[in-house]
Amino acid sequence: MDGFSHHFRFVVLIALLIIAGMLPSFSSTKTKRFEFNVEWKKLSRLCHTKRLLTVNGEYPGPTIAVHEGDNVQVKVTNRIVKNTTIHWHGVRQYRTGWADGPAYITQCPIRGGQSYTYKFRVEDQRGTLVWHAHHSWQRASVYGAFIIYPRMMPYPFSTPIQAEISVILGEWWNADVDAVENEMLVYRGGANSSDAYTINGLPGPLYPCSQKDTFVKTVESGKNYLLRIINAALNAELFFAIAKHTLIVVEVDAVYSKPFTTTSIMIAPGQTTSVVLNANGVPDSTGIFAMAARPYLSSVFPNNNSTTVGFLKYKSRDGDSKPPSRLQITNLPEPQGTVFATTFTKKLRSLASSDYPCKVPKKIDKRVITTISLNLQDCPANQTCKGSNGGRFYASMNNLSFVRPQLSILEAYYHNVTAGVYTSDFPEKPPKSFDYTGVDPLTENMNTELGTKLLRIPYGTNLEIVLQDTNFLSPENHPIHVHGYNFFIVGSGLGNFNVAKDEAKYNLIDPPERNTVAVPKGGWAAIRLKANNPGVWFIHCHLESHTSWGLAMAFIVENGPLPSQTLLPPPQGLPSC
Repeated sequence: MDGFSHHFRFVVLIALLIIAGMLPSFSSTKTKRFEFNVEWKKLSRLCHTKRLLTVNGEYPGPTIAVHEGDNVQVKVTNRIVKNTTIHWHGVRQYRTGWADGPAYITQCPIRGGQSYTYKFRVEDQRGTLVWHAHHSWQRASVYGAFIIYPRMMPYPFSTPIQAEISVILGEWWNADVDAVENEMLVYRGGANSSDAYTINGLPGPLYPCSQKDTFVKTVESGKNYLLRIINAALNAELFFAIAKHTLIVVEVDAVYSKPFTTTSIMIAPGQTTSVVLNANGVPDSTGIFAMAARPYLSSVFPNNNSTTVGFLKYKSRDGDSKPPSRLQITNLPEPQGTVFATTFTKKLRSLASSDYPCKVPKKIDKRVITTISLNLQDCPANQTCKGSNGGRFYASMNNLSFVRPQLSILEAYYHNVTAGVYTSDFPEKPPKSFDYTGVDPLTENMNTELGTKLLRIPYGTNLEIVLQDTNFLSPENHPIHVHGYNFFIVGSGLGNFNVAKDEAKYNLIDPPERNTVAVPKGGWAAIRLKANNPGVWFIHCHLESHTSWGLAMAFIVENGPLPSQTLLPPPQGLPSC
C-alpha cells in the first residue's frame, strides 16, 4: 500500500508540474500559424523612391517567434507576377525537406497568384535564425528574424536579461535588384554594389537624405539586453560594434556558445550572433552612442565600402536628448580587418555542457574535399562579356558550376525520375591537385564544367567536408551554408589543407556548431556532421553573386532503415513546375 501511495503522489506531482508549465507535455506542443503576402511596396531611401519587394509590406519582414518544439505553418501567398519561395535559414527541417524553400532544389517556385503553406517542426533548436526569399535575388529585401525561445530551461548564461533587441543588417539598392542580377548574368561581369548598408532597414545619417531614416533604440542604464544580430545582406560580410561598449557573445546560429567578451563581431551573410549588452556606458550630454556596421572586404573586387549607423540612446531623466553634433564611431575594425575576423572566429566554441552537449563525430566514415573557386571562361564569339579581360565570370566547387534544373531535385529523387534532372557523381576530391592558394590569381585559371552533379550519402554516415579556397581571380572569405543540418567546424587554417598535419590539430572537444561557415581567405575549413536527416540538401556560398555564378552543390542523404528515418511524402499543395 505504501508503494502505491508513493507512486500515486509521484503521478500527482508530475501532473501538477505539467499543468504549471514546468515540464513538457504533449499538449505543450503548439502549432504557430503565420501568413506571408509577398507584395510590392513603395519605399523611399537615399533621396530615392522605388518599388520594393516585401512580405506584408514590411521591410524588414515580420518576425517569426516560436518556442522549441512548436509546429510551424506559414501560408505564403505570392501577390506578384514573378515566382518566389521562402527559406527558413538554419531550421533543420528533419524529414520535411519539402518546406526548406530553395527554388528547384526542394520545391518548384510559388507562382504568381498562388499560395503554399510551409509546415515543419522546430526540434532541438533555440536561439536566433533568419528567414529569407530563396529565388533569384529576392532576399535583397525579403527577409526577417526567426526567433526560437527555449521551452523549458532558462538561458544558460549567468547575466539576467531585461529586454531583447533584434538588429538585422542588410543592403539597399537604388536600382531594381532584378535588373542588377540580370545584367550580371547576361554579361557575366561583376554585380553592381549596393548603395547603402542598413540596420533594421534604415541606412542612417552618413547617407544622403537619411537623417530621419536612422535606427534608434532607447536603453536604460544598468540593464542587460540580448541583441539578436542577423546578417541579411546579399553580398557582404560585415563588422558590427557599439561605440564605447563591449559585447558578450553567447550564441551563434541558434546554438549556445561559450561566452566571451569582444568589442566587435564579424558576421557573414546568413549567420546570426546573439550578444549580451550591459548598458553601462557613460553618456555625454546627448546620451547617445553610435552602433555601426561596415563591410569586411576580403576581396580585390570592388564593393560598397560605406558604413551604416544607428544609435543607442540612454533614457534621460531630464527629457529628450539631442542627437550628437559630431559622430563618434569606435570599436569598428577597418574594412580590410582580416586579422580581427580570424581572431574573432577562433574564439567561438560550443557550450559543451551536460544540458547542451557537443555531439561532434569523433570518427568519420567519409571525407570529401572540395575546392571553392571563382573562374573565368572564354567569351563566346559574337557576345559581349564584362568579366576580367573580356571573359565570363563563373564560380565552382571542385571545378563544377552548379546549374539548377527546371524541376525540383527533391521531387525527382523521391519519385526516382532523375534522367535529365541530376546525376549522382559529384567528385569527392578536386579533379586536379595543385597549389590551390599559391597560384597567381591573374594569370592562372581553370575553365569550369557546368552541370547538376550531386553527392549521395548513406543514412547515418559521419561525414567530413573540407572546404578549400583557391587563389583563382581573387582569394576571399566565402560564407558556405549547408541546408538541413548544423555542422561542427573542427578545423580551419591558411594555405592548403594537409590531412597528415591538419587533422591532428582538430578541435573535437568543443568546436563551434553552425549552419554557415566563413571559409577563410586563402585557406580552408573542415566541417563534420552526422547524415541523419534524409532528403536533398543545398550547399552554397551565401554571397548571392557567387551562387548565381555556380558556387554551389547539393547532396542526397538516403533514407534510414526505420520509418522515423525516412523522408516524409510530399505535402498537399506542393507547387508544380
